[in-house]
Amino acid sequence: MPKIYLDQNVYEAAKDRTSWAFDNFEKIIISFSGGKDSTVMTHIVMEEAIKRKRKVCLFFVDWECQFKMTIEHIQSLYDMYSDHIEPYWICLPLLTDNACSMHEPVWKCWNPEKKKLWVRDMPKKCIKDPSFFDFYFKNITFEEFTPMFAKWYANGHSCANFIGIRTQESLNRFRAVSMRKKLMDNKKYTTNIVDKCWAVYPIYDWNTEDIWIYSGRSGKVYNKLYDRMAQAGLSIHQMRIDEPFGDTSRRGLWLYQIIEPKTWAKLVCRVQGANTVNEYGRRKGNVLGNHSVTLPSGHTWESFARHLLSTMPPKTSEHYSNKIAKYLQWYKDRGYPKGIEDDAPNDIFDKVPSWKRVVKCLLKNDYWCRTLGFSITKSSNYENYMKLMKKKRKEWKIL
Repeated sequence: MPKIYLDQNVYEAAKDRTSWAFDNFEKIIISFSGGKDSTVMTHIVMEEAIKRKRKVCLFFVDWECQFKMTIEHIQSLYDMYSDHIEPYWICLPLLTDNACSMHEPVWKCWNPEKKKLWVRDMPKKCIKDPSFFDFYFKNITFEEFTPMFAKWYANGHSCANFIGIRTQESLNRFRAVSMRKKLMDNKKYTTNIVDKCWAVYPIYDWNTEDIWIYSGRSGKVYNKLYDRMAQAGLSIHQMRIDEPFGDTSRRGLWLYQIIEPKTWAKLVCRVQGANTVNEYGRRKGNVLGNHSVTLPSGHTWESFARHLLSTMPPKTSEHYSNKIAKYLQWYKDRGYPKGIEDDAPNDIFDKVPSWKRVVKCLLKNDYWCRTLGFSITKSSNYENYMKLMKKKRKEWKIL
């Protein structure tokens, strides 16, 4: 979809979108991560909240394994806006991706069973009791927790959840905003989350330069970790703060080693595969499936995929085998009755199903197989899903 430029700058547009949300929603949530984008968004939303004398929810999910400087920055904003917010600093055990290890493909922050290995202590003012939320359940994922929190906080009222994503960051984020169907009042920067809760993306059309222009001109506080990243040689377009062990963010683990070596030492003991990815995460090739991959001698891409599955821990191998079986069966019914291609030309690689795509998925440790078009399986249904897939694979004769 082509970009359509407005007759106003992105700052004015963001303020208008924020004002519209305050006009139309009874409750407001700011989803805050401590990164540059969510920090700028938080300042803009808080300006509106203070002007209107409305208290808003400042919502932060603490991943435990985070830079000390990021936590200090987050604390500074909670303190700065303390008179105007309802603070929800979440330190609960949540499952999330670990693309660093096949032995621990998902990991749990604040896992009480690993308390001796925690990277740091919980902050004094945080929500750490799972019983605080009636919707919380064991092994809940971050993706499940956040919409449930929004519904819980809304409590039947209309609620806007401000999220600081920018479409410049990735094609997936661009699609998330531009191809949206469930809109509020036909606003392209909104989407329905659950019931009366709507996501609002006020800075979706900002560029990275816009973020830093705002920070420079406004004089508002920002995460000083970015200064350290600049000293480490990163450009403003390479700087990211995210959960540390996902497929994209794992490439930045080396920064812990040089910026906060004490944090890094604890992190290596806490999460399997962290040090391996620190060593190989920025390399291209077959080690972690970054960029181009090569076919070993004597293999087809299909045989290479099956070989990789045979080297994995049984539980992980079974998980991937189920996803791949569903992938094969889906395309069998949609134009590939004899099976998917072994390879595909580069110009249509992402549009055509192939065993090479499967290989890249496995090498990247993409546990939920997002690169094959899958979404996360709800943890509450996972065991039933595995039983069902075992039965389906026999029916499909894909073992």
